[in-house]
Amino acid sequence: MRVAGAVTALEGAIAVIVAVVLAIREAGGHREAAISGYGTAAWFGIIGAGVLVGGIALLTGRRWGRAIAVVAQILLLPVAYALLTDSHQPWFGIPLAIAALAVLVLIFSPASTRWLVGEYEPEGPEAGGRRPRKR
Repeated sequence: MRVAGAVTALEGAIAVIVAVVLAIREAGGHREAAISGYGTAAWFGIIGAGVLVGGIALLTGRRWGRAIAVVAQILLLPVAYALLTDSHQPWFGIPLAIAALAVLVLIFSPASTRWLVGEYEPEGPEAGGRRPRKR
């Protein structure tokens, strides 16, 4: 789960860096006809920060980061596909697809699932077969 968290945090950090670069380019006078530099930078910054926080949460053993990581990877798979097909940029699409698929495999592996439900397992023979929920 920590590897999945590290990859997710890296993806979030890259998005935050892209946001900074876009904001600097816009401030420097570079204009795009189809997009707003500041708006795109804000979008990358907000989404990237959320993904970064989710990755850090997984790295520090917090279970709630798993949901953020899963959603991020599911959203990145179509992006990777578009990079491979419509954009003809396999140098970006292939690593992105590999990273997204690897994180999904790691998150849904048996060891990760055991880690996720570990908090809800009985604490011993005195539990009497009940599965107490802890908060």
